[in-house]
Amino acid sequence: MDYRISHNTLDAEDFIRLFDSAGWGRPDRELVETSLKNSYVTFSVLDGEKVIAMARLIGDGGMAFFLKDLIVAPENQGQGVGKGLVEHIEEFIRGELKEGWWCYFQLMSAKNKDEFYLKCGYKSHPHEHSGHGFTKIIRK
Repeated sequence: MDYRISHNTLDAEDFIRLFDSAGWGRPDRELVETSLKNSYVTFSVLDGEKVIAMARLIGDGGMAFFLKDLIVAPENQGQGVGKGLVEHIEEFIRGELKEGWWCYFQLMSAKNKDEFYLKCGYKSHPHEHSGHGFTKIIRK
């Protein structure tokens, strides 16, 4: 499969479509637009002109980056798209760091997707250096 990855071109429509395809619902458009605007960088994987996968990176540009909302369209899963996107994001982060710097690249796996991240070389929490990851949804 031949695809390309672009930075900061992800729009709310494609985000909502992919988010919904993951079974996570359809978030409010304004909420999505705010989230995209305030992300460190967004990634879109394109097959021709169609966005088939996406991810958002949030972080401080130095010691901490967090992978958010990595989604591959169901019909494109199992084709190496997700793995290629993760590798691209890791290279992007390396490019943001100065020589000798290091950072934590963290994520929260979606349910039943742990094996994918383990295959990509990530450690599950807790492990010898950290405790559990936690999530809390805050609503207004």
